Parts: sequence; C-alpha cells; structure tokens
Amino acid sequence: MNLKLQLTKFFDDIYELDSSGIPCFKLSLGGKWVFPKEKKFIDIKSPIDDSIIARVSAAGDADADEAVLNAYNTKRTIRGVPAIERLNLMDRAAALLEEHKKELIDSIVINNGKTIADAKGEVSATKNRLLLSFEEARKIYGDYLPGDWAEENLGKYAMVIREPVGVVLAIPPFNYPLFITYTKIIPALLAGNPVIAKPASADPLPGILMAKIMEAAGVPAGALNFITGGGAIGSRMAESPMVNMVTFTGSTEVGEELTKISGIKKIHLELGGKGCAIILDDAELGVAAEKVLAGSLKNAGQRCDAINFVLVQEGVANKFVELLKEGIKGWILGDPTDEKSKVGPLIDSRAVARVTSFIDDAVKKGATLAYGGKANGNFVEPTLLLNVPLDATIMKEETFGPVVPVHVFKTVDEAIEIANRSKYGLDSSVFTTNINSAWKVAKRLEVGEITINNFPAHGIGFFPFGGVKESGLGREGIGYSIEEFTNMKTIVVDTRAAKTWNNEGQK
Repeated sequence: MNLKLQLTKFFDDIYELDSSGIPCFKLSLGGKWVFPKEKKFIDIKSPIDDSIIARVSAAGDADADEAVLNAYNTKRTIRGVPAIERLNLMDRAAALLEEHKKELIDSIVINNGKTIADAKGEVSATKNRLLLSFEEARKIYGDYLPGDWAEENLGKYAMVIREPVGVVLAIPPFNYPLFITYTKIIPALLAGNPVIAKPASADPLPGILMAKIMEAAGVPAGALNFITGGGAIGSRMAESPMVNMVTFTGSTEVGEELTKISGIKKIHLELGGKGCAIILDDAELGVAAEKVLAGSLKNAGQRCDAINFVLVQEGVANKFVELLKEGIKGWILGDPTDEKSKVGPLIDSRAVARVTSFIDDAVKKGATLAYGGKANGNFVEPTLLLNVPLDATIMKEETFGPVVPVHVFKTVDEAIEIANRSKYGLDSSVFTTNINSAWKVAKRLEVGEITINNFPAHGIGFFPFGGVKESGLGREGIGYSIEEFTNMKTIVVDTRAAKTWNNEGQK
C-alpha cells in the first residue's frame, strides 16, 4: 500500500485534486459538499512518514455558524422521520460501509497510522454499531405512572417519555477517527437529533468518507453537518444557544474548557484515563502477562481504556516480569501497512515528545529500562519500565503511548490505595483466581468500569462505560448512549378536568 488514498467515483463530489494532485476535501453543510468561504485548508500528514496525503477545509466562523443554523433548521425534519425509517437508514449505511470498507480501512491506516489489523477492527466495529441500532432504539421507551398512590394525585396519571435533545455538537478524538466519531453520530441521529460533527484535525479523513456514506444512506439534508477546522470553531459552536448538547471525547483539559463555555446545556464527556492492572499473587500469570501487554500496547497505547501502569504483588513479581520481558518481544514495531506489524506510529511528533519525556523522567527517578525506550520519527518502541517510583510522571498522567510501567506492592489494600490516588477514574483491571479478592478490588476501585482477568476494552459498547472523577460525565454503550441524546418529559393527565374528551384534530 502506498501512502495515497485510492477512492472510487462514489466519493467524487466530496473533494477536488489540487495542482499537485493532492485531494482537497470539502465541508458537508446543509446536505451539500462545499469549500470553506475563506478558501483556507489544513495539510493532513500521515504519521507513517509525515508526508502530506490530503488537505481538508479549514472552516471559519461563517462556516461554523452555517453548520449550526443548518442543524437548527433541521430539528423538526429529522424528528419527523419515523423511527423505523431511521433504523432502515442505519441498515443502508451498514451495507454501503461494506461496499467501501477497503477505502475506509486504507484511510485509517494512512491517516492515523493504525495497523491493518486494528484498522479492519475499527471498520468492522462501526458496521456492527450500525447494525445494532435496533437494540439501541429499544431503550427509547416510557413509563405509565398511576397517581392514586398519593391522595393529592387522585384522578391523575402520568406518562414519562423520552424526546430528542435537539442540536448535537459531536467532537471526537484522533485515536478512533471512524468508530468514536460515529458512536456519537449514530445514536444521536437515531434518537431524532440533527448533528454537527467536528473531527480531530490530525486524522479527519475516515470520518469524512463515512459522512458521504451516511448521506447516500438517506440522512436528511442538514441533519448531519461535517465540518473540519481548528479548535476555535468547536468552541464557537459549543457556545451557540442553538446547540442543545455537546458530546466530547478527549483530554480532561479540553473537556473542562468546553464545560465552562457551553453554558446551560446537556454535556457528555469521556475524558482522560489512567487505568491500572493489579496482579495478585494467585493470578494466572501467563494470562495476566499476555493481557497486560495487549492492554498496554494495542493501538500503540493510544487508547483511553489502555492499561497505563501495572501493580504486581511482590510474591510473584519476578516471575511476572520475566513473562513480560519475553512477551513484549512479540509486539513488532513497524510500518502499519505491513501485515506483520503489531505496533505502528504515534499520531505526531508532539505525542512522541510527550511519551519519551515520560520514559526519561521515570528512568531519571530510578526506574529500570528493561526493554525499548527509543524513538525514530513518530515510532516509539514498545517499552518496559521496572521498579517505577510512584512520583514518576508516567504513574500519574495519561501516557497514550506503548509503555508498560511496573510497580511492586505488598498487600491488596496498598494496591487499591495506589490506584485510587489517580485523579482519573475511567477503567482498571484485576487479575486473580480468588472471587473474594476480585470482588473486593472491584468494589473499592474508584472507576467507571473494572475488568476481571482481562484488559479493559470498550469495544462496540455491549457493556456501558464512562468515567468518574476527572474522567468524564455520562455513559456510553448500546442503549446507554441513546439515553444521553434524549430528554425526559413527564405528561400529567387529570381525568377529572373534563367530562368528555374532544377527539377532533386541532387546526
């Protein structure tokens, strides 16, 4: 595979080639693909070799305002589409995705640097999420509440229903440029909301291609506006009184800023994580070592649910470390277009600088570099750090890189106390064959999700996930996401107010 997108005629209207043959992608505004009013563009580089593979529109304030107005004016349109038709739309989108999956896979590999296997997994997960829309929609239900349980409510009853929240601004991260983008868009549209999506500027191409697929599947014009540009336009749209909800996945710092500027509107945040793996002395060590390496190194560690540090009980520490040393050799770093590669590049040079600074800081504070540690371009070697002190930055801040820091503890209570020091609370895991120990750790860890005897993995969302503390607000998952995109309404009926009901239609 060369680092050039090979697109079929299906995508012809979403880009034009410039004089050097580089595709320049348009904005999707109001059901039309257009260039930004100021005719400015952003160079999109592949993290594999930093070559320019495309240019995308750099939307300005006028483009952002148009996207918001388009979505606002489509509120009644998308809400009026029968629910069964919204479900059929998702099925059609899944079929079109299947037709164009090679282009989507290639765009993820080239633009994000993800390995072919991981890119295939991301495209498959997105298709499955579309096909599971029927399960998602089953969560939109209501309640009947009789009033005669309270004397003041005699003769009354209530219906509790869920309605679309309104215009949704979706701001996804770079690490899953297709899947996370559309785990926001799919349930939002399914619930009857118009959406404005602003992808990460590092790798917007997979999301743009999928926006064309959604359009072809029948999303009403203006119900999905896909706009590329810098963070300033995201903030501008978040501030707009015409936007009813902001859903954001990314850093805690940006999430906090969005919360401040959004005003009184619904907000959903999946923010930073600092998941740990606790290895107890009765764990199946071979399984634990295999899962810890996968949880730490998959997608080059660029996962919010990644294992960020490992706590191992002292009685099995030496044996467990030897298993890690042997197992990490199988995590081959290389060109992600090569099927043999298991670890590809980080997203850009800033990410490399951050991760290598964490490694250097840990070693400077006394950690032992047992494997890896070097960087070449945007590629960072899978790295094993032993005896990492608790004051090392890598034990406190989200790594987002292929590093396995190990710290030894004595008692279960000590491990729980160390894990709970974190300001984050997204995911963690524990490895043990003792159900009582597993339950104790699971109950006491301050996280939104804990996995027993495996690494945390949100997958397509069969199980609900989300953070506590500084890791976010709200929950995601099949059936849970769609609840975030609806408002609850209570309708109270007093049966004594009229002797008869007028069934004539209101003019």
